[in-house]
Amino acid sequence: MLIINYQLNKMETIQSTKQRFGIIGNDPKLNRAIEKAIQVAPTDISVLVTGESGVGKENIPKIIHSLSHRKHGKYIAVNCGAIPEGTIDSELFGHEKGSFTGATGTREGYFEVADGGTIFLDEVGELPLTTQVRLLRVLENGEFIKVGSSQVQKTNVRIVAATNVNLFDAIEKGKFREDLYYRLSTVDIPLPSLRDRKEDIHLLFRKFASDFAHKYKMPAIKLDDNAIQILLKFRWSGNIRQLRNVAEQISVLETNREITSATLLSYLPEEGSNLPSIIKDKKSKNDFSNEREILYKVLFDMKSDLHDLKKLTLELIKNGASKVQETNQHLIQKIYGSKENDSEIEFEEQHELAVIPVNKKTEVTDFNNTQTAYLYEDAEEEIEVEVLRLEQKEIEMIKKSLEKNKGKRKAAADELGISERTLYRKIKQFDL
Repeated sequence: MLIINYQLNKMETIQSTKQRFGIIGNDPKLNRAIEKAIQVAPTDISVLVTGESGVGKENIPKIIHSLSHRKHGKYIAVNCGAIPEGTIDSELFGHEKGSFTGATGTREGYFEVADGGTIFLDEVGELPLTTQVRLLRVLENGEFIKVGSSQVQKTNVRIVAATNVNLFDAIEKGKFREDLYYRLSTVDIPLPSLRDRKEDIHLLFRKFASDFAHKYKMPAIKLDDNAIQILLKFRWSGNIRQLRNVAEQISVLETNREITSATLLSYLPEEGSNLPSIIKDKKSKNDFSNEREILYKVLFDMKSDLHDLKKLTLELIKNGASKVQETNQHLIQKIYGSKENDSEIEFEEQHELAVIPVNKKTEVTDFNNTQTAYLYEDAEEEIEVEVLRLEQKEIEMIKKSLEKNKGKRKAAADELGISERTLYRKIKQFDL
């Protein structure tokens, strides 16, 4: 009897908490995550919330703070991924006047302002390594030092962190400190993705449809049976955030409030399209559908052809045309191509005379007869200039890709359509 009463009280507490924070759903994994948040709230231990982007991780720290003895203190949510690396230490720990350019006065950081309260560090996996060291010190003994100061300050802050990246992978790559991970994850609260909560999907959609009907003062949209089945089978890579956006779009744009499967499909992206979520599948290295990748491949091919042409030109200058044709058939074939059914290259049909325009002339023999062609002594220099231009383009594209992906070589290599090893070699080659 006591066990039954305990279970009933526990479910009542979970349901009341969900109502208080507007959490919709009855999935067992979701209920377990809320139960853990309720149980850990009265303590001061740090908590790590994990899950994909859009699953509602921001609700867990709010529950923990509101049910703790710190509920009358300040609650500050910080998106670590949205603060530039150069200013995040100042934002979190504060700075002294004149400590850096633009520091016109002393500033209190979040850890000083939230003393006695709770700080929620969202996207904690994006923290720079230097900031991770400072955060570890706060977790260990509550101490921090402002930027530009030598004075140690104390703070009494409860830290709840969240991430949508695999921190074990980040630790292996040297992007996240292992000791910090174990300090943050004293209690780990994983949140399930929406595709793992299929029974909650239609419930959530109806709730969003009702909210938008009230907001925009119009009748709520309803899905027919076929549309419901499509709703349940869709992957929802963007999770609850994506579902909410789709419900809002349909509510605003559709005049007919009865939504069919065809109408719903028109608002859903194709499976595998780019969505704001974690993409686990590796992009094929041979897929040059992206315009940047096509250009990059063309540049590489052009560079290779120019090197081959340079080699052939130097051979012509040194050894004469007849000898070059005999010893460099493979190179000539590579540059000019071969006919599908011919065993030999009909070179004179494709390119009767090799002429490279410049200032000075050097007489050489044509490839097939005694006709005279004119090559220029600075042909090699012209080709070298073209190769340099291609290398500059190559360097520029690598730099832009690395900047776009925040220095992540793997992501940059995937975007450029080359292997990570090749990209690493290029970085060493060009001293980037």
